[in-house]
Amino acid sequence: MPRIRVLVIDDAVVIRKILSDAISSDPELEVVGTAANGRIGLQKIPQVNPDVITLDLEMPEMNGLETLREIRKIYPTLPVIMFSTLTERGAEATFEALASGASDYVAKPANVGNVLNSREAVKEDLIRKIKALSAKAQSSVGGALPTKGFTTNTACTSTTSSSINRVLTTVARTVTPQIDILVIGVSTGGPNALASLIPRLPEDLQVPVLIVQHMPPMFTRLLAERLDAQSTLHVVEATDGMKVLPGNVYIAPGDYHLEVVRSTKNVTTRIQQGPPENSCRPAVDVLFRSVVAVYGAHTLGVILTGMGQDGLRGCELIKEMGGVVLAQDKATSVVWGMPGYVAEAELADAVLPLDSFPQEIVRRVSQSRAATAMSPSLNNGGVRK
Repeated sequence: MPRIRVLVIDDAVVIRKILSDAISSDPELEVVGTAANGRIGLQKIPQVNPDVITLDLEMPEMNGLETLREIRKIYPTLPVIMFSTLTERGAEATFEALASGASDYVAKPANVGNVLNSREAVKEDLIRKIKALSAKAQSSVGGALPTKGFTTNTACTSTTSSSINRVLTTVARTVTPQIDILVIGVSTGGPNALASLIPRLPEDLQVPVLIVQHMPPMFTRLLAERLDAQSTLHVVEATDGMKVLPGNVYIAPGDYHLEVVRSTKNVTTRIQQGPPENSCRPAVDVLFRSVVAVYGAHTLGVILTGMGQDGLRGCELIKEMGGVVLAQDKATSVVWGMPGYVAEAELADAVLPLDSFPQEIVRRVSQSRAATAMSPSLNNGGVRK
């Protein structure tokens, strides 16, 4: 298989070396060119024909945002990974880049004085994102399911078809239990996916919404602020001990797992820094597991675009309890990894394009609650009492 061709655009010589060395360390990748600013980078694209571009945000002559917009005019589908700093300014610029068509981003190492340490700090994250976004690395399942060189967590492998069929048969019922909570897991492509979904949910949704978006600290706060400004629902970055209430959206803070716990009177959030799961903190599986323990069959789980398989085990638990799972389709996913695993494991009640999610969520929540209102005896399928 031909190697994945990468063009590195960055004004800093040290950063170009860090990225080039990290990329070249993988036998499936090759650096086919470098550029010191966006203008030079644009000229090199037709010369080196890259499969993926890494693009710095802050550069002289033509910065990353300007370069990205020009790239998208000519190459609308060419994967572009932004290289950003973990600062307030860097986070804001990264969100602008994602909204302008960037495929994903990688955080710059804080200390570039030690080239070896800096290279190792970005190597794993950068390489897996390059492979996930490159068409050459996508499997027959449809994008960023593990291929050679793609590290996965064996604790989260899918169950056998027979066990899945057994679970689905066990939980089959004519009426879905009343949905009392909506949980969403998302990664690569998530900010834009959430911006398409959350503002279109009505203020009277009747259920709380909890979200794990794989992002570092500060980025999740900015994501919550942006979604809150666009939505009728109240969107916040979760903190410890918040009451989980309808009409509110709680986003897991970067580097913290988000869980829910039930006391005698309320369900509240819990934030903790336990070990990463599926190489992620926050992790979708951690949230889904805790929600199933509290709400049981009254859970609606949604898995959107993202690489890897975080959320797979959580969706299995939702189905085992009799809840509902929806997954994003391949065509509208930036990376069909997380939803692809769920769909391939036959855990999804529906696999939908992104635009269909708001209407489908509202329909399922409303119909389930109307049905159980008419048949109160059906409203005991979970462990929430």
